[in-house]
Amino acid sequence: MSADKNLILDVKNLKVHFSIAAKSVWPWAKPANLKAVDGVNVRLYEGETLGVVGESGCGKSTFARAIIGLVEATDGEVVWLGEDLTKLEDEPLRQKRKEIQMIFQDPLASLNPRMTVGDIIAEPLQTFYPKLTKDEVKDRVKEMMAKVGLLPNVINRYPHEFSGGQCQRIGIARALILKPKMIICDEPVSALDVSIQAQVVNLLKELQKELGLSLVFIAHDLSVVKHISDRVLVMYLGNEVELGESDALFSNPKHPYTKALMSAVPIPDPKLERAKTIEMLEGDLPSPINPPSGCVFRTRCPQATDACAETKPELKGNDVHAVSCLAVTDI
Repeated sequence: MSADKNLILDVKNLKVHFSIAAKSVWPWAKPANLKAVDGVNVRLYEGETLGVVGESGCGKSTFARAIIGLVEATDGEVVWLGEDLTKLEDEPLRQKRKEIQMIFQDPLASLNPRMTVGDIIAEPLQTFYPKLTKDEVKDRVKEMMAKVGLLPNVINRYPHEFSGGQCQRIGIARALILKPKMIICDEPVSALDVSIQAQVVNLLKELQKELGLSLVFIAHDLSVVKHISDRVLVMYLGNEVELGESDALFSNPKHPYTKALMSAVPIPDPKLERAKTIEMLEGDLPSPINPPSGCVFRTRCPQATDACAETKPELKGNDVHAVSCLAVTDI
C-alpha cells in the first residue's frame, strides 16, 4: 500500500475525552470523563478508501469529526500532508477545510431549508473564493451538479422538493465543489433505501476514481463497507481492535469482536446463509465513562483470560493487517 501511494493522513494516538457533569447532589463531586476515542492510530493514502465500522457508540463519528476539527482532540496528532491539524489556530484550520470536506448522515437535515440547491452548493465557493463572479460561481455549480447526477434546471429548487437520495447528491456536490483531497463520509447511506444506497455508493466510487479522492467511509452496513473500502478499521468502545485490507479482513478476521461482526453479514446464497454460524456477543456494550481495565472488549470476549484485565493490548502488525488482542499472535 505505502510503496506506490503517497501518505496524506497520519492519525497518531488520537484521543477525544469529554468532561461530563457528575449526577450527584454533592457540589464537590468530580465530573466524569467520557472516553469517546481513546488512542486510535491509522494512516490514509492518496486515492484510498478507509472504512470505519463498529457498534453504535463505539466512537466512529467522533473519530471522524476530530480529524476535521469539528470536535477538539484531547491528545494525539492528526497529521495532514505533514502538518498537525490539532496545533493550528482557527483561521489556518479553516483554510485547511478546503482540502478536507464532510458528507453527513441525514441528507435533508444537513441542508439549509431556506436556501436553494444552487446557493447550498455555491456557499463554500463564496466563503473561500469571494472574488469569483456570480457567473463563474453559477458555472461551477452547474458543472458539479452534472457530475453528481442532478439536472441544471433544479438549481432554484429547495431541499424539501427532493428525495433522500437526491438530497445526498446535493450534499456530495457541496463537499466536492472546493475540489478537496479527502472527504469524510459519516454514514452517508444509512438513511436511504437499499437501491438508493447502491446509487450513492457507486457515485462516490466513480467520483473518487475521476477526481483522485481519498475517503474515510463510516457505516453500519458491512456489505456496503466491503464494497467501497480498500482497508477497514474496526473500533470498539473508542479503541481500535483491528485494521486490515478489506478482502482479507472479511475473509479471515482475527479479533474476536471482528469475527462476531463479520458473522452477521448476510451471504447471498440461501444454503450458505442457513448453514453459517453467527457468533453472538454476550452482555451489553460497557459505558465509555467507566470502561473495563486492560482490554476494553474482555467483558464480552469468549477468549478472555486474567491477563486481559491487567494489560491493554497494542495494535500489532502493519497497514496490511494489524490486531489489538493478546490472544492473537499470528500477525
